[in-house]
Amino acid sequence: MSNIAKAFANGKAFIPFVTCGDPDLETTGKIVREMVKNGADLVELGIPFSDPTAEGVVIQDANIRALKNKITTDDVFNFVKELRKDVTVPMVFMTYANVVYSYGIEKFVKTCSEIGIDGMILPDVPFEEKDEFAPTCRKYGLDFISMIAPTSEQRTEMIAKEAEGFLYIVSSLGVTGVRSEIKTDIASITETVRKYTKVPCAIGFGISTPEQAKKMSAVADGVIVGSAIVKQIAEHGRDSAQVIGGYVKSMKAAEVQ
Repeated sequence: MSNIAKAFANGKAFIPFVTCGDPDLETTGKIVREMVKNGADLVELGIPFSDPTAEGVVIQDANIRALKNKITTDDVFNFVKELRKDVTVPMVFMTYANVVYSYGIEKFVKTCSEIGIDGMILPDVPFEEKDEFAPTCRKYGLDFISMIAPTSEQRTEMIAKEAEGFLYIVSSLGVTGVRSEIKTDIASITETVRKYTKVPCAIGFGISTPEQAKKMSAVADGVIVGSAIVKQIAEHGRDSAQVIGGYVKSMKAAEVQ
């Protein structure tokens, strides 16, 4: 069983996202540990990037704050190395192709493997171009995680059949951000996906309340929450770890009801 599979082994997985270095790496570390303590099954770590095209304003601003702190990819690698001294849940990077390219694909993925990263999500890499990254990920034991959007339609079968780790189901069109209502027929998408793969499905983009988490987890294997967490970090700054811990606890509880 891959480390990522373990996140889904005991029921519905709760997957929170944070941008590394927002407001600083020390606080990010405290937040990650609080999230894990309060039920996070897998953690998505964002590597700051100047042009995060899949993100709405909340996560864009988090990237800007982290970059103002001069957070580099090497800083994030060293940070994860420290985290791995006591954090055992699966962790994946969510970043952009240019971050990996500029570092060097092989060097980036090899370092991920050495520090204990389990997978990678690159939202600006279409499925048809994943072979630039996926074979190197396989070589070093990382899962290259694919995304399925409401517009994937005919491509859903193809993406699902080659899925690794988990499938990231995008709940809504557009960029990340809190949404008051999710109108996409997620049940239909996950039903289609399950015809072609046994890899777990996790739903992200727009989920922010326990009610939404409960509704989404009823039709999928996990829920991903980013903007709602990053928004609270923007509000509470260095004092946000306890707040985020409480939030994660309430979201996790909603999933398992």
